[in-house]
Amino acid sequence: MGKTIECLLIRHGKTQGNIEHRYIGSGVDQPLCEEGIRALCEERDQLPREAGEGLLFVSPMLRARMTAEILFPDRPQIVIPELTEMSFGEFEGKSADEMEHDPAYNKWIESNGTIAFPGGESRAEFEARSLRAFLETIHSYAGETDRFVFVFHGGNIMSVMCHFTGKGYFDFIAENGECILLKLEVSEDDIHLLSYNRIFGGYPV
Repeated sequence: MGKTIECLLIRHGKTQGNIEHRYIGSGVDQPLCEEGIRALCEERDQLPREAGEGLLFVSPMLRARMTAEILFPDRPQIVIPELTEMSFGEFEGKSADEMEHDPAYNKWIESNGTIAFPGGESRAEFEARSLRAFLETIHSYAGETDRFVFVFHGGNIMSVMCHFTGKGYFDFIAENGECILLKLEVSEDDIHLLSYNRIFGGYPV
């Protein structure tokens, strides 16, 4: 019998690049936009009470660290460097409309996003990196706490949830500021999903 923990996954708040539907990955360190800050301030008081407990882990990207500071202003942040967003390579900062006639972009679209971005990561590489960092963090700190909060990126959430549920990568596209609450059983050799609840602003969706 392993130890039961609760783990809150939170996607960072909105940036200008999100508003403009641009590819904003690990190569563009954007801050939150004013709209994103306002939305997080409203969300802060709606988070589950338990979110205020346990350890807080964040991506090193500015948008994630700002989100964590707004939602949990008195909590120390533990930065996990491997939990950055995917590297979009040559597509960083560009929108789909701007790349409509780019052969490299169209080739990537035709692959259903499975081939590597030119000069960036493949989805398989990114998923493996995200999952490895997440699992290592859980194992490393499970002896100290039974509550975890991760503030990172949509792709990280998709990678983690795809692994635990066996569902598709795109089944877990998260909105900015959206949360997913996991209950996990942690043993010395493995981590199993017990349940999950998709949350946005504190309410099931």
